[in-house]
Amino acid sequence: MYRLEIKRSVVKEVKRLPSLIQQQVQAAIQALTVDPRPNGCKKLKGADQYAIRVREYRILHEIDDDRLIVLVLRVRHRREVYRNL
Repeated sequence: MYRLEIKRSVVKEVKRLPSLIQQQVQAAIQALTVDPRPNGCKKLKGADQYAIRVREYRILHEIDDDRLIVLVLRVRHRREVYRNL
């Protein structure tokens, strides 16, 4: 099992989401501990980051396979998540 590390900004971003989407995002983040590269997960070009989809929102995360850590970096709407990476 992987250990989750979540940035403080992510916690704030998730709290601002509608409650239904908030629950789905939280479930998807928790599922990263078992499978950090679930079906539909895409590796971003030019970065060592991955993105998973939850409706129209994206969860960006990094994976450290040596230390078994998943670092959740960002949770935002798809039109703004990839800006300023």
